[in-house]
Amino acid sequence: MIHTEPTPNPESLKFLSENIISEVGTEEFQRKDINKIANPFIKELLEFKGVELVLLSKNFLSVKKTKNISWTELKPMVISHLNHYFENSNDPILKKENFQNTNKDNKDNNEDDTVKKIIDVLDTKIRPAVARDGGDIKFKSFEKGVVKVELQGSCSGCPSSLMTLKQGVQNLLKHYVKEVNSVEAN
Repeated sequence: MIHTEPTPNPESLKFLSENIISEVGTEEFQRKDINKIANPFIKELLEFKGVELVLLSKNFLSVKKTKNISWTELKPMVISHLNHYFENSNDPILKKENFQNTNKDNKDNNEDDTVKKIIDVLDTKIRPAVARDGGDIKFKSFEKGVVKVELQGSCSGCPSSLMTLKQGVQNLLKHYVKEVNSVEAN
């Protein structure tokens, strides 16, 4: 059974499933990169008229659409696509064994304690809240007091994302990690 939830971004909708959608964490796919995408489910979804971006997470999928198509038209197509997939497969859409993550977070680098603290706050305090809105936040860098992050999914291009970034993310990071002076979108 697929349920939907609105997001703060009127051009994005969150589709929740009881099935595992991704066992590799949160990943974003954009229509402009469709030729690089091997996963048939994602490729077909991005080929739907008006679909601009798809974000897959453990138990939800967010779709960001263009302004020239309505949710009334697109929502049943996405639900049908998800239902069809799970009627024919018990596997997650993104499986560990056949997914190569080329956009890994910077977690594999030798990190200093400040970066580890920043990533911990992002993972434990900020990412769950952003996920509730159908998005994700990825750490990109920390240099001279400035944290650079990438907002994905519903948060990408959302009218309230700059406010979320400055009032929410920046305030939390400054509170928990004294070395942080500001946060910027990458």
